[in-house]
Amino acid sequence: MRQPLFGLLSVRPLSRSTFRFAAVSLALILSAAAQAQTQTGSILPGITQPAAKVGAARPIPGWTLFCQQYPTECTVDSSEPATIELTAKDWQTLNRVNQQVNAAIKAKTDKDHWGVEDRWDFAEDGYGDCEDFQLVKRRKLVEAGFPRRALRMTVVIDEEGAGHAVMMVRTNRGDFILDNKRNAILPWHKTGYAYVKREGDESSAWASLGGRTSPTMTANQ
Repeated sequence: MRQPLFGLLSVRPLSRSTFRFAAVSLALILSAAAQAQTQTGSILPGITQPAAKVGAARPIPGWTLFCQQYPTECTVDSSEPATIELTAKDWQTLNRVNQQVNAAIKAKTDKDHWGVEDRWDFAEDGYGDCEDFQLVKRRKLVEAGFPRRALRMTVVIDEEGAGHAVMMVRTNRGDFILDNKRNAILPWHKTGYAYVKREGDESSAWASLGGRTSPTMTANQ
């Protein structure tokens, strides 16, 4: 008499080590997926407090000369929003532009590049220092539809105690920093910098951010 098929098979229960291996594998897969999303900017950042301005400030001399050469770059259009309603698509664009420009431009001090201590300009020949990186990023973001009024050039004191320029993107989720020293876009208070001043969003006057030391230039790679 033929035995039923299930009667001829022995079913072995899964061991604890098998379950443990499966759990670890799943965790690794999820972690890799999350890391990939973070690197491509597909996950919106958490909401943080924006940087508070504490008064007016004078712009860097290099900025003043830049504005004389490119006045439209420095004009404040009050019809534009001062902050961006950040979407996942916007966040992806910010990350993409930040990484592309950082990879495309080679760091070179203004002294080596132009023969002067501090010159703000677009790095059209592929070389530039900190502010030149950020000016190119801002131009590309404006071309992509971002309001220039929400993309503020900012002066900080870096980890070496030197003047450094970054771009502050002002959003409804807080202020985020595009930097040529890193590809990751961080909330302003996570960079380790001391914030001195940034472009104002009401007029050509800059806004003080409370930093104690105000550098006269940002000649920093």
